Amino acid sequence: MLKQIHQDKLREILLNRYDHIGVTSLIYKLRFYTKRLTWNLVIRSAYLLKRLLDIIASGIIILLLSPLFLTIAALIYIESPGAVLFKQTRVGRWGTLFTMWKFRSMYMDAEERKKQLMKDNEMSGGVLFKMKHDPRITKIGRFIRKVSIDELPQLWNVFKGDMSLVGPRPPVPAEVDQYSLADRRRLEVIPGITCVWQVSGRSDIPFPQQVELDVKYIESQSLWTDIKILFQTIPAVLMGKGAY
Repeated sequence: MLKQIHQDKLREILLNRYDHIGVTSLIYKLRFYTKRLTWNLVIRSAYLLKRLLDIIASGIIILLLSPLFLTIAALIYIESPGAVLFKQTRVGRWGTLFTMWKFRSMYMDAEERKKQLMKDNEMSGGVLFKMKHDPRITKIGRFIRKVSIDELPQLWNVFKGDMSLVGPRPPVPAEVDQYSLADRRRLEVIPGITCVWQVSGRSDIPFPQQVELDVKYIESQSLWTDIKILFQTIPAVLMGKGAY
């Protein structure tokens, strides 16, 4: 009799214990999925707000600046006949390739002449190619580069979704081929027209530091951060520091 009572009591204790474990496990699972769902909602909401800002702002700016676009296009063609827009394959988020547009600031044979000028590259780090007095740049091209007007056609890339107003600058495939594993972190987000290092010195900043600033932006990006960078871009463009 006592043995039976003891067995029944032991069975009750074991059942309660495993039931408790099951309930606890369920609670932990619910907490985990709730946190994951909340995090996904926050990320998706932030992306949606960023995308809405890109569409609305780029669309309005394109309409307002259309007379300027036509004027610049005419000046480019007068000095150097040929296509007024320059298209180039760039690397976007997660290595996706897309066509990026710019106003042509160089002579038509610029890409062929680049091979001869590689020895004169003034950009430290060896990944990017920059020269302060690049002979391939036209007179109007030097001006539109100085005030970043050459980048304005990328507003169409922003409107389409290939780019964002704010984000790391999109590299060319040849540059990505030289990236280290750490450098490739720049490709974790949609590239932008302006970014942290462009409002902090632009081409005067060495490539390794550009990567560092881009990674910091990626780790702490927010809609408010984007708005601040956009406002900082205005004086940076007017001053023209590091633009060539």
